[in-house]
Amino acid sequence: MNRNEKSRTKLLRRVLFSLWSYLVFFLLIAFIITCCLQLFLHSMAEETGIVLTREGIQQAAKLTFANVLLLSLLCTVINAIRLRITVERPVRQLAEAAEKIKKGDFSVRVPAMRRVGASDGFDEIGNCFNQMAAELSGIETLRTDFISNVSHELKTPLSVIQNYGTMLQQPGLPEKERLEYAKAITEASRRLANLISNILKLNKLESQQIFPEAQTYDLGEQLCECLLGFENVWEEKGLEIETEIEENVLVRTDAEMLTLVWNNLFSNAVKFTEPHGTVSLRLKTEGEFAVVSVSDTGCGIRPEVGRHMFEKFYQGDTSHAAEGNGLGLALVKRVVDIVGGEISVESEVGKGSTFTVRVRRAYDGEMQKDPA
Repeated sequence: MNRNEKSRTKLLRRVLFSLWSYLVFFLLIAFIITCCLQLFLHSMAEETGIVLTREGIQQAAKLTFANVLLLSLLCTVINAIRLRITVERPVRQLAEAAEKIKKGDFSVRVPAMRRVGASDGFDEIGNCFNQMAAELSGIETLRTDFISNVSHELKTPLSVIQNYGTMLQQPGLPEKERLEYAKAITEASRRLANLISNILKLNKLESQQIFPEAQTYDLGEQLCECLLGFENVWEEKGLEIETEIEENVLVRTDAEMLTLVWNNLFSNAVKFTEPHGTVSLRLKTEGEFAVVSVSDTGCGIRPEVGRHMFEKFYQGDTSHAAEGNGLGLALVKRVVDIVGGEISVESEVGKGSTFTVRVRRAYDGEMQKDPA
C-alpha cells in the first residue's frame, strides 16, 4: 500500500467515524427529547384539559425533528473539536516523538500538554516519555563513547604488536634488539589482556552480575598485603612508603571486591609519584566507619580532570597512558558503590593527591555470623 492509498484510507476512516458520531448523537438526543416531550405533553394535557389535534402534533413533530438534527450536528461538531484538542493532538505529538526516537533521534521531547480542567493523564505520559528519551539519549552517548574509546584503546597495543612482530621477522636481527622487541610485544599483550579483563569486570559490575559475598576480616591486614604486592615497583622508583594503620579494624564486606579497590589506588599512587617521592597509607576509625586514605606526592589533579576521573576511559595525565587504560577508577567507584561505601579525592596540582574510602565497620552481631 503506497502513501496515497494510506491517505485515502485514513480519510475514509475519519469520515466514517464522523458519520458514526453524528448518528450516535442524533439517536441519543432524539430519544431524550422524545421522552421529555411525551412527559411534558401528557402532564400538560392532564393539568389543563387541552386536547391536542393531529395537525398540531404533526407541526410540533416536524419542528422537533429539525431541532434534533441541528442539535445533533452541533454536538457532533463540538465533540469533534474537543477530541481533536484533548485527545488527537497529544496522541499525535506522542506518536511523532516516538517515530523520531525509533529513527534514532533521542533529542526529541514532548511539549507540555496542560489544559484548563484537563485530568486525562496526558501530561503524566508526556513527562514519562521525556524522561525515557533523556535516559535513552544518555545511554546512547555512553554507548558511542564506549565504542570509540574501546576501539582506540584496542588499536594502540595491537599496532605495537603488529609493528614489533614485523620487525622480529627481519633476518640477522641482533639478539639485543630481538629481546627488546619481544619485551615490547609482551608488554602490549599484557596491556591488551588487562584492558579486556577490566572491561569484562566493569560490565559485570554495571549489569549487577557480580554480587557481594560478605565476610568479616581485618582490613589492616588486607591493605598491607595489597601494598606489598607493589614492593618491586616502589623499590625500583626509590619511593618512600609511609603507613599508619590502626589495629583490629574489622569490616564485613566482599574482600575480593575491595582488593580490587586497594590495588587500583596503590597502582595509581605508585605510577603518578615521581622517583624518590612518597606514598602514604592510613587506616583509622571514625564512628561506624573504617576510613582508608592513600596519598602520593605526584603531579596532582587539575579541577577539570577531577570532575571526570571516575568516568570510563578518562585519563587526565596522558603521559602515563601507556601504563593504564582509564578503567581503574571507574572500577573503584563502582565497587565502592556496590559495597555501600564512599570515595572522595583531594588534590593539589604539583603536590599530590589523597583518595579516601569510607567503609562501614563490622558490628559484634555481624562478626558472630562467621564460623571462624
